Amino acid sequence: AFTIFALNASLVSSLLGQGGRGGRLYNPSTEITVQGNVTTIDTATGRRGWNGIHLTVESKKGVRYDVHVGPATYVEKNGFAFAAGDQVEVVGSEVAYNGNRALIAREIKKDNKVLALRDKQGLPLWSGGPPRGK
Repeated sequence: AFTIFALNASLVSSLLGQGGRGGRLYNPSTEITVQGNVTTIDTATGRRGWNGIHLTVESKKGVRYDVHVGPATYVEKNGFAFAAGDQVEVVGSEVAYNGNRALIAREIKKDNKVLALRDKQGLPLWSGGPPRGK
């Protein structure tokens, strides 16, 4: 269990933030859509001190994906929370990370709601960019 958490913490740390590798690792040409169930939820502190949310999602085909979501505060501000057993649809860039299948989420659908995380080029919506209306 410690090895899995360490891997998840490393993945979250390296993918968080616009200045981090998340924007650079996101490749629109590897974008896929995965429907499945959340099996685990982890929170790890990234390089910038943010608590990042990381999910393990098992697809309907039985494939497990390590899904990088984004900062917990951003997810919460958008009215989202995740629990084991949640059915989700994740759109994101599939990447290989330390030999594992990972998905950098651009958007996650749950209960007919959509959590937008990145633009189509993979840049995080929580950092920089034009100001959002209130």
